Amino acid sequence: MKRWNGWGDESVEFALSAEALAFLRQGIGSGKPVADAAFGQACAQIAESRLPAHRLIDTAPEVRLRNALGQSLPDWLRLRYGVIGTAPDGVAYPESAQDVRDLIDYAQQYGVALIPQGGGTSVAGHLTAPAGAPSLTVNMTRMRQLLYLDTESQLATFGAGVLGPDLEAQLRARGYTLGHFPQSFEYSTLGGWVATRSSGQQSLCYGRIEQMFRGGSVETPLGTLHLPTFPASAAGPDLREMVLGSEGRLGILTEATVRVTPAPAYEAFHAVFFPDWAAAETAVRQIVQAGLALSMLRLSNALETTTMLALAGHKKLISLLEGYLSLRGCKEGKCMLMIGVSGRKSLVRAALREALVLTSPHGGVHVGRYMGEKWKQNRFRNVYLRNAAWSHGYAIDTVETAVDWPRVEVMMRAVEGAAVAALGQFGEQVHTYTHLSHLYAQGASVYTTFVYRLAGEYESDLARWKALKNAASMAIVSNGGTISHQHGVGADHAPYLAAEKGRLGMSSLRALFEHLDPQGIMNPGKLLP
Repeated sequence: MKRWNGWGDESVEFALSAEALAFLRQGIGSGKPVADAAFGQACAQIAESRLPAHRLIDTAPEVRLRNALGQSLPDWLRLRYGVIGTAPDGVAYPESAQDVRDLIDYAQQYGVALIPQGGGTSVAGHLTAPAGAPSLTVNMTRMRQLLYLDTESQLATFGAGVLGPDLEAQLRARGYTLGHFPQSFEYSTLGGWVATRSSGQQSLCYGRIEQMFRGGSVETPLGTLHLPTFPASAAGPDLREMVLGSEGRLGILTEATVRVTPAPAYEAFHAVFFPDWAAAETAVRQIVQAGLALSMLRLSNALETTTMLALAGHKKLISLLEGYLSLRGCKEGKCMLMIGVSGRKSLVRAALREALVLTSPHGGVHVGRYMGEKWKQNRFRNVYLRNAAWSHGYAIDTVETAVDWPRVEVMMRAVEGAAVAALGQFGEQVHTYTHLSHLYAQGASVYTTFVYRLAGEYESDLARWKALKNAASMAIVSNGGTISHQHGVGADHAPYLAAEKGRLGMSSLRALFEHLDPQGIMNPGKLLP
């Protein structure tokens, strides 16, 4: 069963090793484990539902609690400490577009706010029920079938609630893949990816979700918006862009048609180490600008590299690796690059060789496939470390952005520095490190992780998170970054969106949502502050 107050399946544990715990204690001090609230205790806080009866709606407190929040740190604090606050008044599980249409009509009739939900993996506050009016969470995960596969055009149409593993299984059985693998892959949905403009780990080959999304259907308060598929069109603005990143504000996506590709005949992940950040960044910029047929480039800065090696276990093997790298000039400030290739074997192996040639002038040391394959095995399990860290009294949070190449290192230093200063106000240290998760000819995403100690009390831990989040977000907008490259806006990033969109852009978005949703019932409070 899925955890009600943490990440993933209850049966899956990804423990911190003794070496990893010692590493954290040395860096930021010993954590103080927090006693979690019991599920029954949290359910008892759920107020009586205010919703009129409907055949699709479940108002049981335990169902409402399990659908009340996402995976942001404030969501975790509310669940772990049992400070639930506002919860949806009910949860509906539509099985067709007509069911969704009925729920929107119901919501308009009774003044009910609708909160679309997929796998509940949001880390930006997309799922929080608004205060005041009654609210209804619309859980889309029963709409998960592969409806049509066009092998000539390589297009597949799915119910928007299909989870990542189910989507891939249905495609792989027919020899195809979507190739969209965010870290939340196991629990996130196709509709959620579209609504938040998601990016998968192998986007260098397959593209971001906006390159994959070719059309579909959206149920809005004013009616059904059909988005036909075209290979290209010059017929005015592309209405798909209106839906991408809309976060449920204009309607609920019920079907999505996506571009698929034949499943790769060959796939491999290799690791390369560089002596320092300057050499590593120059090398990856040259590689991505060469336009090679790679599926992934993921560059860790020095502290993330050190952290990954400390968490890896296999102490003897890591010691041997460190010794070898030191002899090759990759010592204390070394940075690790993961290179992925997916596709026709002869083509992608040639691309890998070219990439490795480009690393050599910058001191790159290729160490083969072992570390890359280990990364692949654990790429959807590493997020379980949030559960393990919490059990030892540590919080883990992230922010991410994207900037053009001249600002990449500046952004990385600014965000990490802002986090250190923010936690310093509380007399606390933060273990913060960064990687470039997605690379483009123009620039890169900058993804920063923070590990710090829990205070052990809800209000204190919420205050620490607010200070950290605001400082990091202000560093992002002050240095010309987007407030989100892949996590979306939700409620947590909404205060910073105007810095990116400007006054006219914000008023245009507001006018669009007010036109399609005149009563303001669609996920109110998200995206726009």
